[in-house]
Amino acid sequence: MSIPAAQDNTPVESREQLLHHCAHGIKPKTGLLIGTEHEKFPLDAKTLKPVPYEGKNGVRALLEGMTRFGFKPVMEGEHIVALERGRENITLEPAGQFELSGAPLNNLHESAAELERHTREVKEVAAELGLVFLPHGYHPQARVEDMPWMPKGRYKIMREYMPKVGKRGLEMMVLTCTTQVNLDYVSESDMARKMRASLCISPIVSALFANSPFYQGKPNGFATNRCAVWLDVDGDRSGIPAMAFESGFGFERYVDYALDVPMYFVLRGGKYINCAGQSFRDFLKGKLPALPGEKPIMADWLNHLTTLFPDVRLKTYLEMRSADVGNPAMIMALPAFWVGLYYDDTALNRLEALTLGWSHAEVNRLRSEVPKLGFKAAVAGKTSLEWARELVRLSCEGLARRAVKDGNGADETRYLDPLKIIVDSGKTQSARLAELYGKEWQGDMGLAYKALSL
Repeated sequence: MSIPAAQDNTPVESREQLLHHCAHGIKPKTGLLIGTEHEKFPLDAKTLKPVPYEGKNGVRALLEGMTRFGFKPVMEGEHIVALERGRENITLEPAGQFELSGAPLNNLHESAAELERHTREVKEVAAELGLVFLPHGYHPQARVEDMPWMPKGRYKIMREYMPKVGKRGLEMMVLTCTTQVNLDYVSESDMARKMRASLCISPIVSALFANSPFYQGKPNGFATNRCAVWLDVDGDRSGIPAMAFESGFGFERYVDYALDVPMYFVLRGGKYINCAGQSFRDFLKGKLPALPGEKPIMADWLNHLTTLFPDVRLKTYLEMRSADVGNPAMIMALPAFWVGLYYDDTALNRLEALTLGWSHAEVNRLRSEVPKLGFKAAVAGKTSLEWARELVRLSCEGLARRAVKDGNGADETRYLDPLKIIVDSGKTQSARLAELYGKEWQGDMGLAYKALSL
């Protein structure tokens, strides 16, 4: 989850300013960067239960411990709610899911080094506090009522609003963890083609990275419970936006979509003002009920953009958001997959050609079927497994053509190795975990935690 936007007090007088903001994201082809984010559950190492914010081994103590590595606290009132180190951030999801929001980096080798450093740092502090981390798409055992809530104003507003617009919004907030990658675009048309293609294959990516087969302590037959939850969160702000499949899609359509997504809050003087369900269009006119007569500043718009949850989100870069979190190798596999497809022209052209005829209705149906069916869900005459095999191959070819070498002369294709194992075997992480649960672990979730924890 994003930290509050830097306080850009520029008045927003018109819709055109919001379009210019999207255009500011355009990068030169030689300057495309990679940002990787992932979340994980902190657990008490002895009891394997979630940890609260306060307490000697709570989330606050974890954040305070991380400051030894040069992180600076971000405060909300008296509470530390995030950490900053250059362009690298650590933030908290609603139940204390610990999120690394990585810096924009030049290549996958730099991303891997960042992840390795982060893992080493958090494990050092966690060990001292008697904690472990569980990188899993959906909490294997807990219920909503078992989870703590972090002292962040935006989460209080969301917690009250979510049940009004979907049945599983609170589950999404406290019981799920994801990995995402942030990638650049070189023009408005490049953004549009990348967003449409990535929305088409996002359900296939969900199947490929499925890592949440457990529900309240047992397998429930789903490949990805996290993605099942997202089917009933808030239809106004999540899913597969139809506008990306329309002729002429670009910055203007996305801005209009964002303007029509109901607001959550406005931040003033460090305080969150509840605007849940109100309209940013009215805000532009000075007619927001929560702040009558006041017009937005650019920070309000940037904060509003963080409250949109489509499978692919546009800021001044594109966020690919459809994957369950996994172990560090799988965390690295996600940016590798997308970089191979999107930062190589041949691979991107091929992907666009493959998905050109896919309709919004077809992709929506696929998205609804993948949580239960996984690789068996089909679109355009092929199963998700068949598509995944082709996409991994395309990505590998794209990374090979990039030919970015590390200090040992290895290129970026090695980060796809976990995905090659999955598509070659036809077994997702979830399928393997369900097998282990019934055989090697003999239904003992304690053994599952030990095997899955960092």
